[in-house]
Amino acid sequence: MTDNQYGRDIQELFLRMMISDAQLFTRVSNIMNSENFDRELRGAAKFLVEFSEKYNSIPDPAQIKATCGVNIELIPGMRESDGEWFLDEFEKFTRKRELERAIVKSYDLLEKGNYDPVEKLIKDAVQISLTKDMGTDYFADPRTRLNAIKNNNGQISTGWPALDNKLYGGFNRGELQIFAGGSGSGKSLFMQNLAANWTQQGLNGVYITLELSEELTAWRIDSMITDVATRDVFKNIEDVELKVKMQAKKSGKFYIKYMPAQSNINDIRAYIKTLQLEKDIRVDFLCIDYLDLLMPVSTKVSPSDLFIKDKYVSEEIRNLSKELNVLMVTASQLNRSAVEEVEFDHSHISGGISKINTADNVFGIFTSRSMRERGQYQIQLMKTRSSSGVGQKIDLSFNVETLRIFDDGDSTGYVANSQSASTILNRIKTNSQVVETDNSDSSQTSDESSAKRVIASVQGNKLNSLLNSIKKQ
Repeated sequence: MTDNQYGRDIQELFLRMMISDAQLFTRVSNIMNSENFDRELRGAAKFLVEFSEKYNSIPDPAQIKATCGVNIELIPGMRESDGEWFLDEFEKFTRKRELERAIVKSYDLLEKGNYDPVEKLIKDAVQISLTKDMGTDYFADPRTRLNAIKNNNGQISTGWPALDNKLYGGFNRGELQIFAGGSGSGKSLFMQNLAANWTQQGLNGVYITLELSEELTAWRIDSMITDVATRDVFKNIEDVELKVKMQAKKSGKFYIKYMPAQSNINDIRAYIKTLQLEKDIRVDFLCIDYLDLLMPVSTKVSPSDLFIKDKYVSEEIRNLSKELNVLMVTASQLNRSAVEEVEFDHSHISGGISKINTADNVFGIFTSRSMRERGQYQIQLMKTRSSSGVGQKIDLSFNVETLRIFDDGDSTGYVANSQSASTILNRIKTNSQVVETDNSDSSQTSDESSAKRVIASVQGNKLNSLLNSIKKQ
């Protein structure tokens, strides 16, 4: 289309179609701006808007002629396709004019060094659009409507069946999930485990780290997907390399990107879009580690004003999730009041409830040093928008050596029996109730000696069975 496409003749045709069909005018009234019309027609456009607002009807050509001195004639016998053309073209016309005006205003603002409003001006102009989706016709097709919910809701498993069960299947694209925990509670570990789970499901994803380096994040995930203890990764580089390359053949694409703290969503958006173009992939999931370290785009706010900052940041993350249609996971800090608590609620979220209001699912991470040493984590469901899981708890297991978080009920995932035979043997020895007896002890009866020999035999058989089962794995 040329620059002359929206000249005076087309603009006059737009006005003629509006006064000929009140429904068409109603549908474009939310983006109608008389300033977008040429000077000769601007008065008629303004009169049309003001008349309809005051009298709730459309002026006729005689009223427009008498008031504005412009002939705007009716179009008899308009077809349905004419209306469709009008809606498409008027939307493009309005967006073009608003963008032109925004660019002119931006130039003046930039000359004065006032940069903050520029992005909003351009963004508002570009996003101008008509409401074409009329919503769901409730009675029209119940089966299709219900199947859509069934097919779309929770269609991506977290890799932890117990959590999937509470969420009716897993996470949804376009939603925001937040893992909340205290310092050192494992927020990054949970997101890294999710990234590993999804990558192994064949999904393409990105892990944005605002704190840990790319190298350290990748090292942790090396251990998770190869079952090699983190301390042994460098001792077994060839083995780890082989396992990672073999895993790559059956996994999705996965990228880890470090960005400095106080980056914003536009930085992440630009990276994702560049990655998709350069690597010709579609990103399925995005992990941001973590929300509290981002700054908002839409407003200038002090980093110390946590409530306002986190409100805007969480809204922008969720909007990006919708825009890209990805699985979105991030994390947030719990405040000091949560340190001694064993059950979390909304008051324990750092920065206040603004993040919880925006998120679709919020999970509290509860653990302690002794729990981690025993290989235990507990997830508390603080908010679930699409299920009835609020207030419920899920126990997950944790392998301290490989950093893998797994569900004991998941027969396909990492299992606790991967511990070494020597570790299990030492544990059994420590817990054994069998004691050596001195046959010279005359106080011990023959019945007691026989009983102890039977116990020792049973313990030995159990140990042999356990060790044999480990060797078979």
